[in-house]
Amino acid sequence: MTETARPPAIPMPAGCGPHRLATLVREGDGPPVVWLGGFRSDMRATKAEAIDAWAAARGRRFVRFDYSGHGESEGRFSDFTISDWLADAEAVIGRLAPERPVLVGSSMGGWIALLAARRLRPAGLVLIAPATDFTEALMWRRFPDEIRRQVMEDGVWQRDSAYSPEPTPVTRALIEDGRRHLLLDGPIDPGCPVHILQGMADPDVPWRHALALVERLPEQDVTLTLTKAGEHRLSGPDDLARLTAAVETIAAADPAASAVSGR
Repeated sequence: MTETARPPAIPMPAGCGPHRLATLVREGDGPPVVWLGGFRSDMRATKAEAIDAWAAARGRRFVRFDYSGHGESEGRFSDFTISDWLADAEAVIGRLAPERPVLVGSSMGGWIALLAARRLRPAGLVLIAPATDFTEALMWRRFPDEIRRQVMEDGVWQRDSAYSPEPTPVTRALIEDGRRHLLLDGPIDPGCPVHILQGMADPDVPWRHALALVERLPEQDVTLTLTKAGEHRLSGPDDLARLTAAVETIAAADPAASAVSGR
């Protein structure tokens, strides 16, 4: 793959707005691996780069992109919601990874991956600190009344971020739209193997939240790896080694991938 300072953008399909999404595609064989990033993260994050290196070494197709209002894609972050970012993911996968992909979702991307799996039926999921239902379970239910009032009355609350000098706008639209996509109130069957990587020192997505997800998943083909000292990003050398090993295992479990590797 030849990368430029700004990756090529692809037009969104009709119904998803006039803006364009930035994408990076490493050509390769086998069912593609697709990166789904986190809330306000981008496709050039450390974990995505580690998977790209893995894909290069394996000759595997790897697709990554920035959601609307994220990274190098067009749009203002506060104008979008979970529905928009899910539509982005489905559009990119449909266009650039139409074979049954392996979805690798980090934080919010874990929730997006689970939502997308209902329609796309991927070959496997690798979820890193999956923030399933985070707008409700990890935001709204934890907000004091004063912040709830501000979100509802003003339409937005500026939340301090540990990952950016700029605060994160939490909009009323984000909270209300998130309720359309809640998963943890019932069984979740993505129809494929799942490997979850979770840090037990994660202040943003507590490890017990990952356990709640595991309880909703099927009894078979679900693996949870807990790292006691791991924080939210899970981007240290050992974390990245565990991540690429999980992707390798999930990708190799797909019969189509096995056929390619044995060519």
